[in-house]
Amino acid sequence: MISGKFAITTHILTLLSKFPNDYLSSEYIAGSINLNPVLVRKEISNLKKNNIVESKEGKNGGTRLLKPASEITLLDIFKITFDTVNLGYAKNQPNPDCPVGKKINENLDLLYADINEKINVQLSTVTLETFSNQF
Repeated sequence: MISGKFAITTHILTLLSKFPNDYLSSEYIAGSINLNPVLVRKEISNLKKNNIVESKEGKNGGTRLLKPASEITLLDIFKITFDTVNLGYAKNQPNPDCPVGKKINENLDLLYADINEKINVQLSTVTLETFSNQF
């Protein structure tokens, strides 16, 4: 299902791209997003695991981009936050004797595959640098 993870992660990385040489604290980032710093740190942990950011602890600690914003695409961010977009299915199993019920999930699978292909193509053409230049 769609969540706000992509938006939160994109916000974090866009903010970091504006200060490429600085380590930004999770509190500072959280203030920009208006989100609890614990949730920001959780997303930063995922970004560290995917070698997008680096962090250091201490008084002057924080997080910064590990590579240039020009080398990060929105597709990279999408793949870190989701494997695919899935708009969901009904909680109950459709009636296999119904002309709609017997094929609805199969047709939704095809629709979702098409949506994901289009999303991948679109997001692969936009770098974090291009996106962040809009701010």
